[in-house]
Amino acid sequence: MRSLLSTLFILRPGAVLAEAFDRPVPAAQSATAEFWFALASLSFLVAMVAVHLMVRRKP
Repeated sequence: MRSLLSTLFILRPGAVLAEAFDRPVPAAQSATAEFWFALASLSFLVAMVAVHLMVRRKP
């Protein structure tokens, strides 16, 4: 009985102070962010082609 009361007294403040979940509002991408994403994507593609050329088997 004592452990049950202890558990209730420990968990009760968390339930009382808990707030409702607020969904994050999605923000639009800026032109700068799109530019850097495109640059990073192209750089990744170039790096993957370079790795492919380095590790491919010679016929």
